[in-house]
Amino acid sequence: MIDVAQRDEALARFQSQIGVDFENAALLNEALTHSSFTNEHPECDIRDNQRLEFLGDAILDFLVGEWIYIHYPSAREGVLTSVRAHIVRTEGLAAFAEQINLGEYLRLGRGEAASGGRSRAANLCAAFEALVGAIYLDQGMKRARAWVHRFLEQRGEEVSRHYGPRDPKTMLQEYVQGRLHVTPNYRIVREEGPDHAKIFTAQVLVDDQIWGEGAGPSKREAEKAAANAALEAHSVSR
Repeated sequence: MIDVAQRDEALARFQSQIGVDFENAALLNEALTHSSFTNEHPECDIRDNQRLEFLGDAILDFLVGEWIYIHYPSAREGVLTSVRAHIVRTEGLAAFAEQINLGEYLRLGRGEAASGGRSRAANLCAAFEALVGAIYLDQGMKRARAWVHRFLEQRGEEVSRHYGPRDPKTMLQEYVQGRLHVTPNYRIVREEGPDHAKIFTAQVLVDDQIWGEGAGPSKREAEKAAANAALEAHSVSR
């Protein structure tokens, strides 16, 4: 038996906690309903949160993309894509959900709840996306944007660390994949010097064209030097 009054009370607490007062509480209830709950209650006219998750996923991609586009005006497309992926990954959104104690308010089936479903990252991520979708439908894009940006501002320092100086091979890969949709390849073309002090020379190739060459005391360092040369040759912002 579903205790409607108890559920309404829980939803009221949650709305107060997240700072959003829903006009249509049914949307919030749907956003917090896992498929395991609907499977156990076929007699009830209840929808799970999968459709709202789909909508919220698209809205989050847009809002997060908008936020990093504004905050990092000199970043290239590949870097923007990487930062967005870092933020909207399952673990990242689950962490946002944990900040608002979302797991406590999920409607789960008995088996899912007993197996730790309230703290499972996939469930929290899906419910957070569904919640964003519900806020958008109930309050509009302006309200959804303000609500999502609040989380992003709290994570600003972490995002900046991810955006900051990184391995040149990673930066080159992001640039090339973002622009040409291919992956750079590296090859060692020379080894010089005695065994205890070898110098390696590497080239980085994109579509079989040499983009850069560099040397170093190890193959890895030589490849990094080649990537740096390619970044400089193509004026890629660091």
